[in-house]
Amino acid sequence: MKRVRTNPSDPAARSAPPAPSALTRRSVVGGALAAIAATGVAQGTAEAGDTSAGQPSQPWEPVPVPEQAPVTEYQVPVSGGGSLWCWDTGGAGEAVVLLHPGSGSGESWPYQQPVLAAAGLRVVGYSRRGAYHSVAGVRAEADTASGDLDTLADRLGLETFHLCGSAAGGPVAIDYALSYGDRLRSLTVSGSIMGVQDAEYAELTAALQPDPFGDLPVDFKELGPSYRGGDRDGVAAWLEIHDRARTADAFPQSLANTITLAALETLTLPVQLITGDADLYSPPSVMRLNAGHLRDVETHVVREAGHNPHWEQPAAWNRLLVDFVRRQRGSRS
Repeated sequence: MKRVRTNPSDPAARSAPPAPSALTRRSVVGGALAAIAATGVAQGTAEAGDTSAGQPSQPWEPVPVPEQAPVTEYQVPVSGGGSLWCWDTGGAGEAVVLLHPGSGSGESWPYQQPVLAAAGLRVVGYSRRGAYHSVAGVRAEADTASGDLDTLADRLGLETFHLCGSAAGGPVAIDYALSYGDRLRSLTVSGSIMGVQDAEYAELTAALQPDPFGDLPVDFKELGPSYRGGDRDGVAAWLEIHDRARTADAFPQSLANTITLAALETLTLPVQLITGDADLYSPPSVMRLNAGHLRDVETHVVREAGHNPHWEQPAAWNRLLVDFVRRQRGSRS
């Protein structure tokens, strides 16, 4: 029965928080911000079946990067001589694994890492093959991206976990759910066209990116105009992570499954879809199209955000993720 909800070798380790140099120029706050950001979801006016996250009566302001929680870093070996750089806050809480956008890496989550940890979760982020600090290995011998994730989950001892994929991390998350769904407690996909291969869907998404879309500056394509106009330091920090993200030996990895709208209909786990109201790739209408093919789904639109709402509007985005994960705790164990 469909339910649509609209409210909300051993690796060497060392202890150190991932602290990109680009972020140290920005204001840093302590536990107070983390505690605020980890509270319940602020509800706005629901439109077209979506919950809009944010507070429209208050002016939008840049959010400083919180002080990072301590982590342990690993290099996890994968097939074909590859290696995945990951960080792990540890702890006894349920685990949430973060899959970065194609424009980023395991560095892309400084707004989430301490907030999710403060909410009692074990937080894991990593760079896929060929991204920052990870080793691509030999393409002909490489596993799929979802297979790599399963190897990482095994190495970290994650029997079950919550999975969250942003943008290009979304297809990997969907592919993982199709192959290893019994291992997931919940799935969140943010700002992503989700890798759907149906011909009509491909035509739709291609129409949203007409030439010369591919030649436009990456920050124009991926960050909403309100953010670009309101937080130039934040844009610069995001661009520095982007510029470090891909290594010279990076290559695209295949998926284990062909993702179609019909394949989405086979997923039975709780799914949350989030997008920004200014997302040029996956606007709210496309998110709703995808949601119509999921059995147990809720959708959220983050105001004044583009393709990276987790970076542009982290307080609203974090509240959505924490609330959703809390409501799934103990499920599918």
